[in-house]
Amino acid sequence: MKEIGHWIDGKLVAGTSGRFADVYNPATGEVQAKVALASKAELDAAIASAAEAQKAWAATNPQRRARVMMALVGLLNRDMDKLAEALSAEHGKTFPDAKGDVQRGLEVIEYCIGAPQMLKGDFTDSAGPGIDMYSLRQPLGVVAGITPFNFPAMIPLWKMGPALSSGNAMILKPSERDPSVPLMIAALCKEAGLPDGVLQVVNGDKEAVDGILDSEIIRAVGFVGSTPIAQYIYSRAAATGKRAQCFGGAKNHMIIMPDADMDQAADALVGAGYGAAGERCMAISVAVPVGEGTAEALRERLVPKIEALKVGPYTAGNDVDFGPVVTAAAKANILRLVESGVAQGAELVVDGRDFKLQGYENGFFVGAHLFDHVTTDMDIYKTEIFGPVLSMVRAKTYEEAITMAIDHEYGNGTAIFTRDGDTARDFANRINIGMVGINVPIPVPLAYHTFGGWKKSGFGDLNQHGPDGFRFYTRTKTVTARWPSGIKEGAAFNFKAMD
Repeated sequence: MKEIGHWIDGKLVAGTSGRFADVYNPATGEVQAKVALASKAELDAAIASAAEAQKAWAATNPQRRARVMMALVGLLNRDMDKLAEALSAEHGKTFPDAKGDVQRGLEVIEYCIGAPQMLKGDFTDSAGPGIDMYSLRQPLGVVAGITPFNFPAMIPLWKMGPALSSGNAMILKPSERDPSVPLMIAALCKEAGLPDGVLQVVNGDKEAVDGILDSEIIRAVGFVGSTPIAQYIYSRAAATGKRAQCFGGAKNHMIIMPDADMDQAADALVGAGYGAAGERCMAISVAVPVGEGTAEALRERLVPKIEALKVGPYTAGNDVDFGPVVTAAAKANILRLVESGVAQGAELVVDGRDFKLQGYENGFFVGAHLFDHVTTDMDIYKTEIFGPVLSMVRAKTYEEAITMAIDHEYGNGTAIFTRDGDTARDFANRINIGMVGINVPIPVPLAYHTFGGWKKSGFGDLNQHGPDGFRFYTRTKTVTARWPSGIKEGAAFNFKAMD
């Protein structure tokens, strides 16, 4: 059985704790590897080594650090297929979707080539007689990233790009469910010229997470995962004086107005609701058609598209629309929530509960589901299902539709499909959700804007990537300088006006 260890000081090392977690092939349900789970001692050693390596890395000028990012972009492009293959084998997502996972992470590394510009400070000449003021953006030191299973390339790259190019060292704790790709990326960072020890990849479970949160050396932690864990990490990090940037669950609504292009809206819903088997924090899981006529027209178009979806292993290539979910436990939870929807009175229009794939009967496959006549008190409406389940909640008016999204506890992403500019403008201005799409179903911002949800979808003041990424991983120092030709005054015991 293959054993997966850690990336420490520029090389792969075996774990020494004696504890392991199973890594499954989601398509077959078989254990394909075991990943080491770090002990606190292993983690502490990695942190100490990172702290030492960070000193020289921080002293490296931003332009040279940016050249490492530039080289990494080339290497990620070179190994795109290799990374996507490994990602699909452990996560289960289709090969094209896995390439997209790598690509969206690569785009943030491209943005980080501009680190010298992002790290520039401000300067004020002659703030007072003979006095200049300037600010410096400096790295925090050692930071940590705790990343999820559903994007094992993209989210680690989102974390490490701004952190490393700002001069920090990083401890990356990826998901133990699909650990291979982060280790492959670490090797590419070394090949790109990143000094040993500046990036440490430590595989682990809650013991490693708590060790990161309790460490007095680590100054910031970024997390993506479920809301309960995001709240736990945010509060515990704050208690130990760390910066925290924690992103949690979602229940993303898409409002369909009567004037929308129904064919376009249906296509958008199918892709956004069922892509990656719904295991995306930006997946659309709630469709809100406004008016009975809109609802019937949308349903008429959705049903045949959903029933035609092809589910299968990533090895089937472009012939598959989505693959299995990540674990047997995930599959069981999805089906439990589907049963709750039926029990609570929703109409199960497309029923994927009995889906079986010949030759892959032990795989973690879940068929596509479509509910209609869902109400806001049902569990399938309130809970993030994280599976291929789309719920239609009919609204009589636009006000009723927007109120649903506004009142929901999650606020990650949302969308509206309409041809009316006034409606779209009102929606964008009033909605209390972090990322908004107008005729765009999954409004994930490009790398030079920031990504982050509101309400119980995000905890912390700064978002991921874009300018906020550099703000999060640096702190500002302000210098007031005076170069007198000679000391003409005695000691001063009070603040003096600079003018």
